[in-house]
Amino acid sequence: MSDFSFMERLLDGVEVEFIKLNDLVSLQRGKRLVKSELNELGEYAVFQNSMTPLGYYHASNVSADTTFIICAGAAGEIGYSNNDFWAADDVFSLKVPTHINSKYLYHGLLAQKGKILSQVRRASIPRLSRSAVENLVVPIPCPENPEKSLQIQAEIVRILDAFTSLTAELTAELTARKKQYNYYRDKLLSFEDGDVEWKTLGEVSLKSYSGGTPKAGNPTYYDGGTIPWLRTKEVKFSDIYETSVKVTQAAIDETAAKWIPENCVIIAISGATAGRSAINRIPLTTNQHCCCLEIDPKQALYRYVFHWVSLNYEKLKEMGQGARGDLNSGIIKSFKIPIPCPGEPTKSLEEQERIVTILDKFDALTNSITEGLPREIELRQKQYEYYRDLLLSFPKPDEQVA
Repeated sequence: MSDFSFMERLLDGVEVEFIKLNDLVSLQRGKRLVKSELNELGEYAVFQNSMTPLGYYHASNVSADTTFIICAGAAGEIGYSNNDFWAADDVFSLKVPTHINSKYLYHGLLAQKGKILSQVRRASIPRLSRSAVENLVVPIPCPENPEKSLQIQAEIVRILDAFTSLTAELTAELTARKKQYNYYRDKLLSFEDGDVEWKTLGEVSLKSYSGGTPKAGNPTYYDGGTIPWLRTKEVKFSDIYETSVKVTQAAIDETAAKWIPENCVIIAISGATAGRSAINRIPLTTNQHCCCLEIDPKQALYRYVFHWVSLNYEKLKEMGQGARGDLNSGIIKSFKIPIPCPGEPTKSLEEQERIVTILDKFDALTNSITEGLPREIELRQKQYEYYRDLLLSFPKPDEQVA
């Protein structure tokens, strides 16, 4: 059955009315709690300016099965709670009448998230106004027959919840796998029962590289560029196969940007990104905020070094200097790494390979966007969005054929 005929069967010729949210629900703003009133654990979650509970409180001011919208901080985020909770003053909760399914409203607002986010005022604290929410339009099928309308709404919710439930199960599985990966990484790289030699990253590297930023706005350096140019925002504990920005040969010839060979361990050294690591699987260039280590293959495997550096992200970050917590090549090259089986190069590389093989499998399962659970979650999310848009894209009156 085609998507069109499915929609026809679901609606069965009923009319759809587009109603402003202000005419459909009661929009209630929450009440602020001070930090001293919150607990780390408790009966009722407190939502303030994000989808993560700010803490817990002994009372609730919003009942279960309610849709809510964040109006400051993470303004425009849409949530639904199966449990009673406390809404702080950066939260609008939507109290629905008996002829509206609150979960239907939730999915309907998610379908308009792009529009909602476009209404957020960007300032020091992003804010979403009450009027922007109240003026949203929601399609209500069969408005003259509340019972049938609820049946249609419930069927749409049932279909969409099936997708979100599967995504939630996969996400929970991914979280468990990440914990398992971290456990084995810590265990394999602790060497509690093995003999190791501690060397610095500089000692196991053939060469270190930095880079430069071609002058922004100079078309000679960017227009028509084909050379990958890496920024630290793209260093995310993963393999890098492409960059979002490309530069020209002129940028290489006239600026500090330079080619970096593939399979270097790249460590970000600047500010918020300091300590994050990645591996470039292609030759590329970088900005000056990357320290790129070309690992000596006779001493260490580059992926072994990558796993060690990733494990020690927090330690590296703590070594940052100045107000921004910046690292530098000297700090990074002096950071120590355990090399197993000292004095036996062949055996050492074999042991490193064994460790890398195990960790790479977990890494692919928990982090890869092309395989494993992350890829499966991405596909299920796209599937949900497709059916959500299909089920909630009712033709408006001026689009309906008489």
